[in-house]
Amino acid sequence: MESNGKCALVTGASKGVGRGIAIGLARDGWSVTVNYNRDEQGADETASTIRNGGGTCWVGAGDVGNSDAVKQMLAQHMEAAGSLDLLVNNAGVQTWAPLLELEETDWDRTIRTNLKGTFLCTQQAALIMKDQGGGSIVNIGSGANKAPFPNLVDYCAAKGGIEQFTVVAAVELGRYGIRVNCVAPGCIEIERTREESPDYAGTWSPLTPLGRVGQVEDVADAVVFLAGDKAQFIAGQTLYVDGGLWSQIPWPYGSTETAND
Repeated sequence: MESNGKCALVTGASKGVGRGIAIGLARDGWSVTVNYNRDEQGADETASTIRNGGGTCWVGAGDVGNSDAVKQMLAQHMEAAGSLDLLVNNAGVQTWAPLLELEETDWDRTIRTNLKGTFLCTQQAALIMKDQGGGSIVNIGSGANKAPFPNLVDYCAAKGGIEQFTVVAAVELGRYGIRVNCVAPGCIEIERTREESPDYAGTWSPLTPLGRVGQVEDVADAVVFLAGDKAQFIAGQTLYVDGGLWSQIPWPYGSTETAND
């Protein structure tokens, strides 16, 4: 992995999409801080993959929903890396429960981690980037940004908030050379989604126009693009990485070929 001289911090990078993003950035030449909250072993596994591939990375603990922890996390990154060119707000949790049964504590936990965490990390990272003369922030949203996911009301509320937060942050921070965008994955096959459905690919592939589920590499590629120089005039946007899944609406006539006959 040939270094591009830039440094990134990825929250929630101990597994799943976060791990894929951290590895994808490293393969593109980024030096990466792998953040985790509780899963130290997973974070170490992410770091080992990066280092075994010739990349540079650091591991940093930090609860993104706690302002003191976020400040410490950013300070440790700067001490190790010396600069912060990219923040990826990926850390997230969810509760599988109907609206009428969702516990207040679960609602608070999800909003605190997903939405408040994005705010706290963005604020502290932007203060650093402002002094450096610019940078990029990529928030990880979801198809839940625009489509209702039953039994995931806390998650949907948080992810929808992240998309609007992205727009406001882009408007306010653009003057400092800081670009803020959102990547919204569709059905991505990871450990968590396989627990939701043992045949995850078989369940979702037929519903997706491109005929397959997404992989973490698909999300990572989108983040790498938005963080790079080829996206230097893109800000305040949400890029859906979903194979076209959330672009479609119920259509009573079957396929488009049938409708056009």
